[in-house]
Order: sequence, then structure tokens, then C-alpha cells
Amino acid sequence: MNLSAVLILAAIAVAGTALSAPDEKAVVSLEAGIPETLVRNSVTVELIKDGPRQGLQVRYGVTDWPNVTFRPVIGVWDWSGWTGIAVDILNPEGEAQAVSMRVDNAGADGVTACNQLGGAVKAGEWTTFRLRFNKGGDKGLWGMRGLPVTGPTGGGAVLELSEITAFQVFLAKPTREHTLILRNFRLYGKGDASAQVKYPFVDRFGQYRNAEWPGKLHSETELRQRLAGEGAELKAAPRPADRDGYGGWASGPKRRATGWFRTEKVDGRWWLVTPEGRLFFSNGVDCVGPGEYTFIDGRDRWFEWLPEDTGPYGQFIARQEGVHSMAEAIGGKGRTFSFYCANLMRKHGSDWRKEWEKTSAARLRAWGFNTVANWSDWDLMSRARIPFTASGGVSGTSRRIEGGGGYWAKMVDVFDPGFPAAAEEGLSAVAKRYAKDPFCIGYFGDNEISWDAVERGPLASPPDQPCRVAQVDALKAKYGSLEKLNAAWGASAVSWDALRAPESPNAACRKDLDDFIHAFAVRYFEVCKAVFRKHAPNQLYLGCRFAWAPRPAVRACAEVADVVSFNIYQGAVNGADFTGANDLGKPIVIGEFHFGALDRGMFHEGLGPRTSQQERADAYLTYVRSVADCPSFVGCHWFQYIDEPLTGRWFDGENYNIGLVDVTDTPYPELIAAARKAHAEVYARHSKAK
Repeated sequence: MNLSAVLILAAIAVAGTALSAPDEKAVVSLEAGIPETLVRNSVTVELIKDGPRQGLQVRYGVTDWPNVTFRPVIGVWDWSGWTGIAVDILNPEGEAQAVSMRVDNAGADGVTACNQLGGAVKAGEWTTFRLRFNKGGDKGLWGMRGLPVTGPTGGGAVLELSEITAFQVFLAKPTREHTLILRNFRLYGKGDASAQVKYPFVDRFGQYRNAEWPGKLHSETELRQRLAGEGAELKAAPRPADRDGYGGWASGPKRRATGWFRTEKVDGRWWLVTPEGRLFFSNGVDCVGPGEYTFIDGRDRWFEWLPEDTGPYGQFIARQEGVHSMAEAIGGKGRTFSFYCANLMRKHGSDWRKEWEKTSAARLRAWGFNTVANWSDWDLMSRARIPFTASGGVSGTSRRIEGGGGYWAKMVDVFDPGFPAAAEEGLSAVAKRYAKDPFCIGYFGDNEISWDAVERGPLASPPDQPCRVAQVDALKAKYGSLEKLNAAWGASAVSWDALRAPESPNAACRKDLDDFIHAFAVRYFEVCKAVFRKHAPNQLYLGCRFAWAPRPAVRACAEVADVVSFNIYQGAVNGADFTGANDLGKPIVIGEFHFGALDRGMFHEGLGPRTSQQERADAYLTYVRSVADCPSFVGCHWFQYIDEPLTGRWFDGENYNIGLVDVTDTPYPELIAAARKAHAEVYARHSKAK
């Protein structure tokens, strides 16, 4: 992304500080040495005073969140009116490094009362890292996680900019030590981001209008030329060698054939096994479907072209409501449009839907993908003859944990009498639909649900909350009296109704909380599994796609489900370190991962930031290899098939460069080449995993 020249700091550095441009303001000075208010968390620091590497050198240790945290000398910082905070970072290592920044209000815990943003820092050169504050939206630009010119917004709460308590530069769960050099900590930008944008900024194909890059589409003629060229390429390389009809390992060890997918541990390594008895490692893609709608109401001047309601592209206009976030400017509902579908019609004509299915299935096979994964088009899954996973979610009127939080929604209360009916209502339809299809590997139940709310949420809920009642009953049975519980926990509750989970639980309390999380999770997984077994007895129960993963809940899933599933947005996977993966006694599948960059006209890299399409491709190869090297993992699924809309998906404003193909249905060649390479070697690699 091209940043406005007025945001580039003049290179006049003295002992790690710099002269600020008119729209910048220094917030931390290194002139007098390392600030006394700096807090070190699993890092060592050194001030380099001279030469091209002058700045604060930070050596990050191997732990979950090593960081350097900066605090004001007195009180709080008032950053009102500024767009964001920037820091110059030198990465002296030989490869790009993922780095994160966080800005806090009082009470920040990494989830609430803070903003944080991850990004990629190039190897061997200085990079300016910017976190744009979440101010609750921009008057002119709304509904997008990343914006033109000013880039990605820090995820998290709307900040109170007059009461900033700290900011930090951290690494997310590094697997080895890393060194960075930091300098020029400053605020940047005055006024709304919309004032810096040239309108319209979206062309008729849904691309960024105000920049050029390799592969940008300029005409419909070019679109059809690409179609012809890709068709010839797919015919020349239809799929990797040594694959059976399910994408399994054709020359690998033959196992028992049951007519359905199953799991088996072979020579100390977990595998999926195809209906014909071949070993199977699931390389999948999420969200394989035509769609990706973005709001068009309230945004007229953003687009150089929009369809007429009654014209040929009017069929791709829809109305949406029930927005999760970031559409407050239009009351959370309005008209949406799919530029991707319009481009498919331009490319294939009136029979675009059928041609899209045929092309997409051919692509996946040729690129070495053998699984159509979560949230994909149901018709494609039924017709493509490629193994697939399906999913449902607990719905209905079952009560939620009132005292617990949750990003997508509050956690369902599994002790509510209505929970089994809610599970039946939400999970049965998809199980019935695919119960007789041997290409269906199995079913996920729910996604990224709020397991973190189960630790403290029940005791923070009203006295009649069913899960609270169950937890208190268990504690009464164990301790007999509130006095004995208070003594064991080091608590001072005056009544059972007033009992809360302590902020810093001692060992006895920690065990009791973990025991309840486990009991809660066992009930959740058993009820969900019962629904799937009732309606689809031959297929696998694939768990709940953990994003927040308390160990007791993971252990419960392993006890009940056929496969444990995680969404893991990291640079690589180490099964020995990730929640005891190799000790769970069940196979594991990764339901989501991705990497993105800003060099092809997009505004946000997503959750796995990289600096270029080639680095994005290299990251894919590294990740898949790391999964294949873990004996407990049986696959990983890329999120997602198509880039999210440039102006944000309607549901929550995500506009990430995370597709195998862009909005014009053009594949990213670097990423596809990496996928082909990774998938061609995956069976031989996993068979040697240790």
C-alpha cells in the first residue's frame, strides 16, 4: 500500500529520536537513554547510540507474548485527534518477522480496552509500522478493517484517546528468540482518513482504482483471455501424481476400507483414511463459493460504477441485516453487491454459475487441494466429487452465559434444559443432508465459540443461571460449607450467591475452575456428538474449531470427538507445544490459517501479515510443512478461496488479502505455485513425521 508522503518521517535521527513532521508528534524519547518507565516482559534491551542501527535493540524471548511496554511518566497520555501511532523497526534477521503493537486504556487485557495490530517487518531494512486507532469508525470511511492510504485499523475496542495508559511492541508466541531495533515512536495523522482519499477509489471490477500492480485487470477482454490461458494450464496439470479418486495416497499403505472416512494411527502417526482404505492428509480450502458481498448503501462516491437494480448485474444486489459490527453508519442493514459474481458473469456469460463450479473444482484438484472445507457452497460440495467437511452451529433459544463475554456471541449454557433441543435444531439439518455421501469427511459443530467465558462467566452470572447452579452445587458437594471453600480458595465470599472467581486463583481454586470447565465441555461435546451420530452415524465428528482453547476444554473434546480442531493463525505449528497436541490421543485438523500482503491493491493483510505475495507463498509452504511434520495432525484448511471485498464483507468489515484468487477470479501465481509444491510432498513428509 502506498502511504501518503506527509506520513513519512524525515530521516534526521539523533540517538534514536527524530525530528517530527508537522502532522507527527514524538511520544517516547531515547535521547536521555532507556526510559525509566519502560517495562520489560521476557525481553532484554540495549540502546544503540550510533550508526545506521541506532535505536532500542530488543531481544525477544521464547514465551507467549514477549514485549516492551512504554508508559507515561505521569498519569495518562492524551492522544485525542491523532490517527494512530507509528514506530520505525529494523529487522536484522534474514527473513521477514511478524510483529505486533498494542495500545491500552485502563483495564486492558489483550482483548478489552485496547487496540492491537500485527504486521510483517521486512528482513534487513527499516520498516515503518503503523497502528491506526479504532475511533469507532471514520465519518467518510466505514465498514472496513483496513482503509486506503492509512491502512489497517487496530483491532479491539473503541479507544478513549484522552486516557492512554500504555503501548507495547510484542511478538505473538515466537518459537525462537528474535531481535528487533525500535526507534521514532510517534503519533501520526490529523483528521479523518477519508480526507486523504481520492474518490472514487473502487473500479468497476471491485479493485482499488488509485494504484497499479502486477496482475491488475483493466478490461473484460483481458478477463476472457485469462480464462482461456488458465483452461489450457489446468488441462496440462490436472492433479498431483500418486492420488486416488478421493485425493488419498494411492501408493501408500493400504488400510481397511469401510466405505466412509475414518481415522487411524499408523506407525505412531495419525491419518484420515479414505472410504477405499487409502491414507489421507486433508489439504483444504474454506469458503469455496461465489459471493463475498459488500455494502453499497451510503457509499455512492466510493465506486466508479454500480449496477442498476433492473440491469443484468442487478441479480447480484441483495439486502442484508444482522450485522456483527462496523455498519453502524447505515443502521446495520442495507443493500450489498458482489463484484466477484459480476466478474464471473463477465467472464463466463449467463451460465457463469455452472462454469464457476467446473473451474473451481478443476483448480482445487490441479493445485493439490483434496478437501472443500468449511462454509463452502453446498451445491459445489454435493457435485464436485471432492472430499468435504460440513458444519452447523447450536441455535435455538437455549440460554447463554450472561456473565461471560464473547467476540462472536456469548457462550451457550450447556446446563440449560433447552440446550439439547438447541443442538438438535442447529446441527441436524446439515447432518441429514450429507449422511449418505461418502465424500463427506465429517462435521464441525460451531466455530470459535467463547470457551474463555467458561472460566469466570458462570460465577459472574445471576444466581439462577443454570451453569452457575451446577458449578455451585459441585462446590457445595466438595467443600460442604462456604467457610471451607473460602479457606481453600483464599476467598471472602459472604454468600454462595456472592461467590466469584478470584482475579488470581490459587492452586486449589485453579483446580476447581478447571474441573468445571472440563465438566462443562464434556457435556457440550457429548450432546453435539449425539446429534451427529443420530443423523449421520458413519461420518466423523470434527470438534468445534477452537480459537480460544482452555486445556480442560481441549482435553474434553479429545475424550469425545473423533478429531480435535483448531484455527491456528501462526507462522508455523509445533504440535509438541500447542496445548499438548501430541498427547491428546486423537488426531487434529486445523480449520483455518492464512497469510496476506498489501502489494496487490488490498488494504489489510489479515491475521498472518507478510510483506509481499512471494513471502505470502513462502509462508504457506512453511506452514503446511510444519503441520505435516507433526504426527498428530491430519490436515490444514486455508481460509479462504476468494479475497474478501476491498470495501469489507458486509458482516463485519473484514477486507483481507487472503484469497487463492482475487476479486476478478484471477489466481495468485506465487501462492498457487507454493500450494502445488507443498501438496505434492505432503504424504511422504507426514509418513516420516516424528
